[in-house]
Amino acid sequence: MSHHSDATLASRVDHLLEAAFRDCGLPTDTARSVPASRAELGDLQCNGAMPLAKTLGRPPRDIATDVAARLRELPQLESVDIAGPGFINLRLSPAFLASVAEEQLAADGAGIVRQPPQRILIDFGGPNVAKPLHVGHLRSLVIGESLRRILGALGHHTIGDVHLGDWGLQMGMLIAEIRLRWPDLPCFSAEPTLPEGVLPLGMDDLQKLYPEAAAACKAEPARMEEARAATAALQAGNPGYMMLWRAIRTISLDAQRRDFDSLDVHFDVLLGESDVQSLIPGMLDDLRARHVAVESEGALVIEVAQESDGKPMPPLLVAKSDGAALYATTDLATILDRKQRDNPDRIVYVVDQRQALHFEQVFRAAHKAGYADGIDLFHAGFGTVNGPDGKPYKTRQGGVAQLKDLLSDAIDKARERVAGNTEVSDPEALARSVGMAAIKFADLSSYRTSGYIFDADRMVSFEGRTGPYVQYACVRIGSILARASERGAAPGPITVDAPAERALVLDCARFPEVVTSAAANLAPNEIADYVFGLAQTFSRFYNECPVLAAEEEATRASRLALCALTRNVLVQGLTLLGIVVPEKM
Repeated sequence: MSHHSDATLASRVDHLLEAAFRDCGLPTDTARSVPASRAELGDLQCNGAMPLAKTLGRPPRDIATDVAARLRELPQLESVDIAGPGFINLRLSPAFLASVAEEQLAADGAGIVRQPPQRILIDFGGPNVAKPLHVGHLRSLVIGESLRRILGALGHHTIGDVHLGDWGLQMGMLIAEIRLRWPDLPCFSAEPTLPEGVLPLGMDDLQKLYPEAAAACKAEPARMEEARAATAALQAGNPGYMMLWRAIRTISLDAQRRDFDSLDVHFDVLLGESDVQSLIPGMLDDLRARHVAVESEGALVIEVAQESDGKPMPPLLVAKSDGAALYATTDLATILDRKQRDNPDRIVYVVDQRQALHFEQVFRAAHKAGYADGIDLFHAGFGTVNGPDGKPYKTRQGGVAQLKDLLSDAIDKARERVAGNTEVSDPEALARSVGMAAIKFADLSSYRTSGYIFDADRMVSFEGRTGPYVQYACVRIGSILARASERGAAPGPITVDAPAERALVLDCARFPEVVTSAAANLAPNEIADYVFGLAQTFSRFYNECPVLAAEEEATRASRLALCALTRNVLVQGLTLLGIVVPEKM
């Protein structure tokens, strides 16, 4: 991957502009290029003369004329024109464009520019023990995995943490329910044991058990008391309850890992709320002793309001009057633990946008307590997955849709799409690949805070703004290159003559900047937009410029090199979205 700052086409042109502005005795802050507003005007334009006119007291067209005279001397530029009040339109020379394309083709990672490395912890997924992954987890997993890949490609050291919900009252409810139904389990005896395979429960049983236990606790105060007592005993380290809790956690994690694997999502650590419980008593003592946290109506709170707040900011509640810790307490202790364990430069939380207030309070409290010194805390929130009615996606029975049902729905639709394709050796693997691409691309193709409509039929289409459309573009280019190879034709030196060749090279050259921007905004949709646009640019190039049927051998070799470059960029972009490109489709 490229390291030097001149690595992108835009940065090279900006250096040329800066030199021209400097030679004219002008400040260089505004010497920047942007894509031209219309292709017929040029490839890029510089609007830097406009803001200087006011400060220098000169007409902008005069400034632009001076700069253009210097620029016209450069071999990298084919033409330099002034438009309107002082816009400078630049058309790059074919030789310069060809050298840019050849360098990008030879570069690792399609020319992505690495950044000074940071340690970035990404908190995503967030499943609960004994509960299935549901539609809400889909977005956190897909966005979090894409961000992990994007930031890693830029040279950062990423740490993916699932942050399991594996502690608290939900665990007490389950333990009390299991004790009621299976009182003779050895973990409940005076000398508790729990040999492997003794627990008569699998993930499906746990998924049924938890809602039944929660409903019983809601309906009967006595059952809720039992659940609270079981929670307290677990938190105090009751040996039999700890054995049962570990067994439940293992059953859950094994099932959830299968979902993670099917989505090709990877975690470096599988830590949970339980892993920081031992830190909480000492943390609360520390917060009290330093008066960071104060008593309020028997509870312990941290005031986080600031004068600049436009709306009321409630204090963060860290212990209830009965001393019970809360989500906020665990989240604060988790920041403390992560600082000690990983010492990250940044922690990114990929969690539902509806938790925005909670994270704002926790982040402010962490900074106030000194637990996040030197750490940039960021909530990358996301909107909901909606059904065709525009409301949060539900099953046909009106319940919360499980993730595995959603995935199998998309794979079923993909199976219908690829049925009858005789060229494919493993149609089932292809259906999975297309189904996953459909889901991920739909999820990542709008900015994360917007919700999106889950429509499996539209998502698996090979036409329009879909993952399978971009996958198909890669497969199609791959088959062009394979056919060329069979005929003894190979990619060769690049020349840029036809307008469609120029458009393709310019579009490929934007890739490194798109990745940098997607990372800065934690917005994988920028890459999804880009690869879809590049697939369309390639389609126009292929229609206008014969590749295998090119009359000259040199032209064919050049166009095959442009095909290889485009495929590199598309595959790299799709990989950053977590999408795999099949051999054939």
